[in-house]
Amino acid sequence: MSSRKTRLAAAVLVAGALAVTTACSSGHTNSDGSKGGAGASKAPVKATSISVGTADDSKGPAAPEEGAKKGGTVNMIDRDDFSHLDPAQIYMNYNSEVSLLFTRQLTGYKTAADGTQKLVGDLATDTGTTTDGGKTWKFTLKDGVKWQDGTPITSADVKYSIERTYASFIKSGPTYIQGWISGSDYRSAYEGPYGGKQLDAVQTPDDKTVVITFQDIHPDANFTLAMTGYGIVPQAHDTKEEYDKKPFSSGPYQITEHVTDRSLDLERNPNWDPATDPIRNAYPDKWHMTFGVQQQQSTERFMADNGDDKTAFTFHNTVYPSFVDQVKADEKLKSRTLEGLTPYVDYYYINNSRIKDQKVREALVRAFPHQQTRQLSGGTSYGDYATSYTSPTVLGYESYDPYGIIAKPQGDPEAAKKLLTDANAVGTTIVYAYNNTPLQQKITEAIRDALEKAGFKFVPKPLDPKTYYDAIGKVDNEFDMYWGGWGADWPTGYTSLQPVWDGRAIADGASNYAHVDDPAINSAIDAAAKIADPVAQGKAWAAIDKQLQDKAYSVPDVYQRSLSLYGSGLGGVKFDSLAGLQSPLNIYVK
Repeated sequence: MSSRKTRLAAAVLVAGALAVTTACSSGHTNSDGSKGGAGASKAPVKATSISVGTADDSKGPAAPEEGAKKGGTVNMIDRDDFSHLDPAQIYMNYNSEVSLLFTRQLTGYKTAADGTQKLVGDLATDTGTTTDGGKTWKFTLKDGVKWQDGTPITSADVKYSIERTYASFIKSGPTYIQGWISGSDYRSAYEGPYGGKQLDAVQTPDDKTVVITFQDIHPDANFTLAMTGYGIVPQAHDTKEEYDKKPFSSGPYQITEHVTDRSLDLERNPNWDPATDPIRNAYPDKWHMTFGVQQQQSTERFMADNGDDKTAFTFHNTVYPSFVDQVKADEKLKSRTLEGLTPYVDYYYINNSRIKDQKVREALVRAFPHQQTRQLSGGTSYGDYATSYTSPTVLGYESYDPYGIIAKPQGDPEAAKKLLTDANAVGTTIVYAYNNTPLQQKITEAIRDALEKAGFKFVPKPLDPKTYYDAIGKVDNEFDMYWGGWGADWPTGYTSLQPVWDGRAIADGASNYAHVDDPAINSAIDAAAKIADPVAQGKAWAAIDKQLQDKAYSVPDVYQRSLSLYGSGLGGVKFDSLAGLQSPLNIYVK
């Protein structure tokens, strides 16, 4: 999926500015932050443990939070209102995170006390079954799942919810399931349920059973269906475009008032049964969410910890960069500071259409000044050095460091120059495109210094931040190297690697910014996507990642991190590594 802001999947606060990211791409090139977090840890990060749960794992209630109690009102402060609340329109992570409070899916993720995560059945009794490798999936709904008015949630609701994702007014949500059922031009194949037609590929033999049939096998479709974009919508209460303002609840809370760009208020849904829900604890009685609070303001308010701010959290307003060192050094703040890896990996893409010599690409990887660029972006609070093209939050992640990034994060100009000498390529010109912001100007100078020491000729090309992705997204661009980022839509290698490195995805505006078209990689992607066992599939994606790195197709830079605060009157505030945000699911008022 494209990083050009045509499809939004995440909002990540990076180095002082909110960078709204696209389809799974991350966007710090538009940020303009300042120095923070001076540490220089070289240790490789640990992978997040992700597994597929059993039917027992899918039973409710959710594991209790130690010391938690019911009652009270939780406040939330953030910069922006939620751009979408209709599940079919949701692709951004903060929209998705709040939606978990009032919308349920067939599957979802639950996090154990040790941070390990499992895919489990949410509305479904388990994570689904397939007998043909993933072409046909069967789900059985739990007993006792209800809408906010007390009517039962049935298989017809699930079928209808999938059908309405085809509607013409649905423009912002995921399209995986639709494409897998009906092909890339899925809207031409089916126009949605409003004309009375149904989708034959989704069958409901009874009120509890849903059977979905795809055109090809998709062994990780149960992960796909955990996306909030495939949350359920009741036909009886579907208000089409208006549904985006006030969805009907299937979760523990229901919306009482939504004042656009000002506030959102939730209270308990009396018909939600915790015995059916392994994911949500629902401790607070109410949620009051306020918008228009800038990053610096929220940091100052969390640090002061006064009044209602004591019972406040934030989805994605991270610590303002100029406060990072102060926050990390303050012992009083440690107990309410969250820091964790997001799903996003920063790359410096090498344009393989122009840099065809592998030794030259290897020299670029060897010379790259990760330590210097990370320090300018925010130091250790910005990210950990990357030794993979996939995030440690992805199932099957393996660290691999063939060019010694961990040993020499500052770059190795001597090794790089030797590679250029061996290739008779000393003096090779590198045209480097960058966002023309003060921060990126500093980063560009650090890269210039490193590459020139290695024997390259460096030509910087500043780009307008508004059209940055348009410029680098052209196949026939005139640049040799440029920044980009990516993160998985669900935590398997498919959405980490296929959109970015599949050679059949090279087109203007597509996500293969490095223009890699390697037949061996293409074939390996096809094979990996069809492996049914998630552990075996993870190993196959890890092997592809190693193939990509061995060819030095681009420079893996950092795994993005998040540093945030919350009020002292709250407990159970945890970091959701799959979304890169504070999670509301275990929060309680002390």
